[in-house]
Amino acid sequence: MDAIDIFFNLDVLRRSIPILLRGLGNTVLLGAVAILCGTALGIGISLMRLYAPKPLRWLAVIYTDLMRALPVLVVLILIYYALPFAGLVLSSFTAAAVALSLVLAAYAAEVVRAGIQAVPKGQFEAASALGLSFWTTMRKVILPQAIRLVIPPHASNCVSVIKDTSLASVVAMTDLLKQATDAQALFANPTPLIGAALMYVAILWPLVRMTGWLETRFARAYQR
Repeated sequence: MDAIDIFFNLDVLRRSIPILLRGLGNTVLLGAVAILCGTALGIGISLMRLYAPKPLRWLAVIYTDLMRALPVLVVLILIYYALPFAGLVLSSFTAAAVALSLVLAAYAAEVVRAGIQAVPKGQFEAASALGLSFWTTMRKVILPQAIRLVIPPHASNCVSVIKDTSLASVVAMTDLLKQATDAQALFANPTPLIGAALMYVAILWPLVRMTGWLETRFARAYQR
């Protein structure tokens, strides 16, 4: 009974639910912003690496390698704590969104690049023979074919980004983990942390299963 009272105190959990839900809303919003911005930036970087002049290609390579090598936490701390010395002060939410977007963009760029390169070169030649411009070719011919290869690994990267939103608590953003630790201190009981863990599972487990389903579905479609 002592262990249940300590880790699964229903009264503490009931009182901490409103606090946790506020943090959950911030976590979901942060994850959505990071995924949207990171995906858009990643597509741009992948196109720059494939088709831009050589100096810009090298710049894209350096960016993707650097961002994939740096831990997300390091990027977040640099943005939140180092940029103010240069006169740029960001809120905790903005700093976390920028950090997660920059890191996701690097992974998205590599995934999109691989998907584009997997499209047969004959598709480019056929589009050119029809007189389609580069951007029309990418939008109507290449990207629609590449997307079925891109979606499964990119969905996995998006799940990782949502998990990494918990790092925002380091810069005092009121995400789910920060609210859980505050509630734990308020009630002098670890039950809010257990509640937060269950909320993470409730959000991420379906996404993990969906990622596996997408991988299977698109693999079968590609084999046809």
